[in-house]
This record gives sequence, C-alpha cells and structure tokens, in this order.
Amino acid sequence: MAVEVFAADEQQDAPVDTLRWVRLAEAVLADEGIRGDAELSMLFVDQEAIADLNQRFLGKSGPTDVLAFPIDEEPAESGRSPDSGGTGPGFSSDADGVPTLLGDVVICPAVALRNAPDHAGTYDDELALLVVHGVLHLLGMDHLDDEEAELMEAKERELLGRHHRSSGATSERDGAPGAAAP
Repeated sequence: MAVEVFAADEQQDAPVDTLRWVRLAEAVLADEGIRGDAELSMLFVDQEAIADLNQRFLGKSGPTDVLAFPIDEEPAESGRSPDSGGTGPGFSSDADGVPTLLGDVVICPAVALRNAPDHAGTYDDELALLVVHGVLHLLGMDHLDDEEAELMEAKERELLGRHHRSSGATSERDGAPGAAAP
C-alpha cells in the first residue's frame, strides 16, 4: 500500500476537478517525504458547511477558504470498539499494517472563487494554493508568527512552482488561509 489521498466534492457552488487536486496533494506529500501507508482526505464543501466547522473548531464566525484537521493521536489500541476488550474475528493486532492517518483538508470553492482575483489570480491557482496550504498544515507547518508564515509561504511557492502550472500570479498570501487543529 502507498500514500492515498481521498477527495469528495460535497458542494455545487463551483466546479472541482477532484482528481487533479488529489494528484497535487500526492505530489506534495511525496516531496515532503511521506512514504509508506498514509491517508489524507480532502473535502470540498459549501459556505454553510465550512462556516459551521470554522465556528465549532476555531470559534470564528463565517466561512473561510480552508481548514486543516491533523490527526495527532497515536494509532488506536487494538481490540474491538468500544471496549477494546479483545480482537474481533479477522483482526490482526499488528500495528505495522495500520496506515498513518494524516488528517483532513476542508476547502470551500465558493470562498476560493471569491478570493482568487485579489489573491492567487485564477480560481485554479487559488484552489492549488489551498490544497498545498492545507497539506502543509497537516504536516506540521503553521503561520502563527511572521517567521513561520515566511517559511510556509516559501514552501508553498516552491511546491506550487514544481507541481502546478500557474497563470503567473503570485502565491504569496495577503493573510493566510484559516487552519484548525482540534
């Protein structure tokens, strides 16, 4: 098994080529040294759904462009759920077979479409930036202070330059996308 990226388009506000964004996320993960069995999920949602997540996990009202939910927990204890009282039929307690769950990236195409002209340039460039930004959050990067923000923006530009055909617009952020780490 290898690195797997799953994507679901759960909105109808703007077109999303999920396969294209899955490939971009896979390329970023490979460049960042993620090997072996690992999983990441990307969800493309409407403004109402992302506003709800933004409120619940960040305490901020209104829709945002991207949220990242890293999975920081160790693999679950082997055994049956909910009591972990022993293995079920066909269950192996070998933790080596369990993929690393990186987390979820949630993107709102409607917000991306609205922000694109003043930000990354085109809608595709904005979505590419949000995919890369969200994946980097799952890998531990952040932009809480100026130094972290500069490092993250440089990494975004590098990865976008390598894996996304840009229209020539800059990927430098004028206010980085939102991120949640519940």
